[in-house]
Amino acid sequence: MALVEAFEKHAPEYEAWFEKNPLVYEAELRAIKEVLPERGEGIEVGVGSGRFASRLGIKLGIDPSKKMRTLSRSRGVAAIDGVAENLPFDDCRFHFVLMVTTICFLDDVHAAFREAFRVLKPDGDLIIGFIDKDSPVGISYQRRKSESVFYKNATFYSVYEVKSSLEKTGFKNLEFVQTIFRRLSEIENLEPVKKGFGKGSFVVVKAKRPKTLE
Repeated sequence: MALVEAFEKHAPEYEAWFEKNPLVYEAELRAIKEVLPERGEGIEVGVGSGRFASRLGIKLGIDPSKKMRTLSRSRGVAAIDGVAENLPFDDCRFHFVLMVTTICFLDDVHAAFREAFRVLKPDGDLIIGFIDKDSPVGISYQRRKSESVFYKNATFYSVYEVKSSLEKTGFKNLEFVQTIFRRLSEIENLEPVKKGFGKGSFVVVKAKRPKTLE
């Protein structure tokens, strides 16, 4: 609950980060677009203020923070109340599910992956954008957790931890792209998006629910 309260109390600071770091925001958007399906019905889980969903053409989002949902709706995203670990949707509803930096704020990341798997159609995609905890930015965030109203109670994950959890859930055909190759304070131009992981601090993974279950 403390994680939700941080977003309720500090919505202006959340929005200010994007205004202060526009090149980081644009690079993250470009990385997500690299693997995001161009068609089909999707949802952003942990939609926040709607900055990603609105730019990516995603019309539906879910978030437990009332303040974030209000901001999201102001950007044209239909944001509803709920959590990733218990999605209020029928099985096999969506062509894709997106989570952007959501996993570090979850109570149970494994339950969230299982729920995403459940609501995806066969051959649907789960796309996750996150800060690799082993990257320069990830290491910096962890060292300064106590100074951040948002990250002090967050849990950071490595690419290998996310990969392992997705595969245990039953996802297949994992595809990775990465961006943010400098420290945030050093970024003066738009960062490139490259395939793979291990060098970029922001990683996006696309994982597919199989057409048939084993």
